[in-house]
Amino acid sequence: MTKIAFQDQMPSNNCWGCGPNNEDGLQIKSYWAEKLEGVALMRWTPAHYHKAGPDHVLNGGIISTIIDCHSICTAIAHVAKIEEVPISDDLWHVTGTLNVKYLKPTPIDQPVELRAQTVEMKGKKSIVSCSLYSNSIETAQGKTIAFKVPAEWLNRSSH
Repeated sequence: MTKIAFQDQMPSNNCWGCGPNNEDGLQIKSYWAEKLEGVALMRWTPAHYHKAGPDHVLNGGIISTIIDCHSICTAIAHVAKIEEVPISDDLWHVTGTLNVKYLKPTPIDQPVELRAQTVEMKGKKSIVSCSLYSNSIETAQGKTIAFKVPAEWLNRSSH
């Protein structure tokens, strides 16, 4: 059986970081870890143009984006698991708070791996902890507070 990424189960996901419908975006893919209960994994390979000022370092904004997107998708998948329902647009979450701590420069010339898990859930709020690794070295950490919003929120246009 082939695993389907969390993001690919949300047909209205047009996000630049994780939306499968955004052909110009990063299109990250998150999955449950096979050997780590409750941990979601994401592996992604940066391109040369994702660099920071120095050519050999991954841009901090890109790091923040992939931590945010992976964490939000982890919150959605966790709620789906708890509620025993499929991942869908009906479980959409938004970022309330994102805190990123940069521990070391992240090399741009190799894939990164993110590991995230929901550490607290209360009502519509989920708190997700995420670590970014490059070559098995933790280079950044994130903490995201995600809030579940109604599915209708996705179809609202700004006026």
